[in-house]
Amino acid sequence: MSEAGELVRELMVESLAAWRVAGSVARALDGALVIAGARKDIRIERAPSHLPFRWTVTVDGRNRHATSVVAVLRQVREALDPGYPANRVRIAVTPLVPSQ
Repeated sequence: MSEAGELVRELMVESLAAWRVAGSVARALDGALVIAGARKDIRIERAPSHLPFRWTVTVDGRNRHATSVVAVLRQVREALDPGYPANRVRIAVTPLVPSQ
């Protein structure tokens, strides 16, 4: 296992504790992270190199891609903590200064 993979595992363990969400983080035989908690099965693994994403997050059999560890954290938190208010950034083209 790479040092980066171990750091991501530790980040997930500490994140669960910080969010006060019961769960466990384990390493699968193929190197993926498996998180069990809140009746959810979550699998985090590196995306194949031909994809423009870095990570694949599978929650209860549904695959989603993430471009960063921050996106992975958001997806895991949303899956484990249904009361978590997900904040999405919306970008729209508007003038810098409203016209009068």
